[in-house]
Amino acid sequence: MSSVYDVIIVGGGPAGLSAAIYLGRAKYSVLVIEQEQFGGQITITAEVVNYPGVLKASGTSLTNNMKQQALNFGAQFMKTTVTKLELHKPIKRVHTDEGLLESIGIVLATGAHPRKLGFKGEKEFQGRGIAYCATCDGEFFEGSELFVIGGGFAACEEALFLTQYATKITMIVREEDFTCAKSIADKVKEHPKIKIIFQAEIIEAGGHDKLEYAIFKGKDHTWRYDGDNFGIFIFAGYVPANQLFKDQLELHNGYLMTDKNQQTSLPGVYGAGDICDKVLRQVVTAVSDGAIAATSLEKYVSEIKTENSIETIAYQNTSQPLENKKDDTFISSDIHQQLQSIFNKLTRDIYLIGYIGSDAYSLEIKYFLQEFSSYKHIHIKNQTTNDLPYIQICNAQKEPLGITYHLVPGGHEFNSFVLAIYHAGCDLQPLKEDLIHQIKALPAHTIQIFVSLSCTMCPEVVQATQRISLYNPSIQTHIYDLSHHPKYKQQYNIMSVPCIVVDENKVYFGKKTIEEMIDLIKTA
Repeated sequence: MSSVYDVIIVGGGPAGLSAAIYLGRAKYSVLVIEQEQFGGQITITAEVVNYPGVLKASGTSLTNNMKQQALNFGAQFMKTTVTKLELHKPIKRVHTDEGLLESIGIVLATGAHPRKLGFKGEKEFQGRGIAYCATCDGEFFEGSELFVIGGGFAACEEALFLTQYATKITMIVREEDFTCAKSIADKVKEHPKIKIIFQAEIIEAGGHDKLEYAIFKGKDHTWRYDGDNFGIFIFAGYVPANQLFKDQLELHNGYLMTDKNQQTSLPGVYGAGDICDKVLRQVVTAVSDGAIAATSLEKYVSEIKTENSIETIAYQNTSQPLENKKDDTFISSDIHQQLQSIFNKLTRDIYLIGYIGSDAYSLEIKYFLQEFSSYKHIHIKNQTTNDLPYIQICNAQKEPLGITYHLVPGGHEFNSFVLAIYHAGCDLQPLKEDLIHQIKALPAHTIQIFVSLSCTMCPEVVQATQRISLYNPSIQTHIYDLSHHPKYKQQYNIMSVPCIVVDENKVYFGKKTIEEMIDLIKTA
């Protein structure tokens, strides 16, 4: 049986989802790979009102519907990190944390990530007063005065979102006016909590253990702001996510060059969405790119299969419409079906041991674990604790494997928890030999990772670190939902997630790859 897909889509935002819908409907075998959150950057937008035919929707609800459409047409989805692409041959090779995947066609819909400005103090105070995601970090600034840096659509959207937390917001805009649609710019200008300073920029931020001052430069003067309780959110555009293919494909200013059919400089490789060199980066243009790339690939895939006598994975639509989650369950029937196919691959028994008390949060953890008791090789055991509740992942002998969840693994951390069970219960998909050697050589450390379940950057850190623990159990990984462990916010002065603390001493912020986590642990 072939293991080659007709098409693999790298990136699960609107462009990738649109391509999946069209390819699935045309009955091609298609796999969508996403390392963070299906839906992409638009999921941070609370209100989408300019998508044709949709009067109003949140970014999350809009893209959830797109994903469900793709599922209904037979598309498959995988949450993992792509580590390498080989694009020059008729069969493209996609290396991931879950192993090697192959396909005839590729759609690159990798998007872009927030741009950092590089001013003095930006790196040092990231997570200590400087942030880049209002959805992830806004709640940490309840009752604070905030500065929002930027004058585009994202800056205006996020400034409006942050008004629910801030006492006052000052927007610092380099241009003479906003660079986004007048409709949203007018909302910002009319909001009583928002002050706008045009033709200005931030040049420095600093303090001791936390952010204490910021220096701004205007058209005619420079001024300094001092405060004990303020924050800076930066929304200064995006950087194309081209690391996987920048040495293989033609780029312009870092963005993919594509023709009218969305084909890149290599046959069978197509681009879609914000990663492409284009005038307008909006959901409507992203889904258009995805549809064009998909329909162009239909012809290409058929020709290559015939010319090279390549057999691919047969199209098979076994999906069912998403069922509503019952009020008394954590996991919907549809998700249970997906988990069944994942956990059927387990080859070893795993114990999930819940340390619970009699409080409501303990009962929530208890009921969450019960929903995993029906799967082969997964065993549930509860023990009493007088401390805050937590979950330990253990082997068949009930020995801890170095991974402890001090939370109910919902939101974006549900997939992290599932991956921890999967990797613990079957042979690990091998990392590069040099990485494994580095991991096994690490001395004992305790890693605390503080997350918010709404954060899209946290899962990469969690998944990388728990993988390290499975290769080297002397690296103890503890994952905390900061909302249930507020004492740590003050103890480590946490103003952004993900936050990584090594041995209750050294504090780091921001998402990290497994290579970056290894280097971080080495130098701790």
